[in-house]
Amino acid sequence: MISFWMIVAAIAPVFLVIAAGWAARHAGWLTPEADGSLLRLVMNLLYPALILHYTLGNDALNQADNLVLPPLVGFFTVVLGFGLVWVLSPYFRIKQPVERRTFAFTTGLYNYGYIPIPLVELLFRDRDTAGVLLVHNVGVEVAFWTVGILLVSGSWNRESLKKLINPTVIALIIGVTLNLTHLGKEVPMALRNGIAMISACAIPIGLMLTGATLCELTKDSSFKRDLRLPLTAILLRIGILPVLFLLLAKFLPCSEELRRVIVIQAAMPAAMLPVVVARHYGGDASCAVKVVMATTLVSLITIPLWLSLGLRLIFPGS
Repeated sequence: MISFWMIVAAIAPVFLVIAAGWAARHAGWLTPEADGSLLRLVMNLLYPALILHYTLGNDALNQADNLVLPPLVGFFTVVLGFGLVWVLSPYFRIKQPVERRTFAFTTGLYNYGYIPIPLVELLFRDRDTAGVLLVHNVGVEVAFWTVGILLVSGSWNRESLKKLINPTVIALIIGVTLNLTHLGKEVPMALRNGIAMISACAIPIGLMLTGATLCELTKDSSFKRDLRLPLTAILLRIGILPVLFLLLAKFLPCSEELRRVIVIQAAMPAAMLPVVVARHYGGDASCAVKVVMATTLVSLITIPLWLSLGLRLIFPGS
């Protein structure tokens, strides 16, 4: 049985590393100029290595339903978030077109990488669930770079489709192919160990960058003046959407690994990437900042509550 305090103990290190990134930025040790190079390092090398580490020799990814259904769930849950927030926004006086589009885009997308991956590892302690999570995230990426970009920009943008071919997706294709053909067993142990060592850097550096980004976002002085957006984001992202996610996990016929992934994602705050994307595609960056800041800070309290409820509801005997 995974108790409430076990969940708290699993979450604490994640937020401690985020806090370390915050402190490093505040102290000037991790400068904004370093963010770009570190992010490229994570996305082009460390994260792909993490994917290879979790997909090679992963028995759960030999099952067809764990290769097809998780991306569909990832895509559907993101589009569900976009649509629900878009429809409900006017009821909270969020009607200005650019603000409404950005709010729906940012609030509808959950954090699907740096926070859930270490939580899966710390809570379930198996490679199978982590592998399914990474396959699930392909669907999230597709929804993000297609429906999401269309939503935030207000127009179709072919440029965003190029983002779907990236080192992360390529690593996943290679890892899953080697796993299905059992050629992964032929990968030399020295190379496997090297990949594992590189992959071990991905989450800590990613979390520290998250903390540094949050530190930068707090400099937006308008955050404290208008609480309408952050409070609405908290209600929708952390109050209403988790209920729908847990209902999906309860009634969707799928593997135990995917149910775990859905429960984890139900508790997640808004993702941070939309802040950068909103600026690039003509969205309201200030709106995105408020959503990310509010949901991330509140999630420190709500993640253990939702995970405890979700695990008891979906896995009552565990």
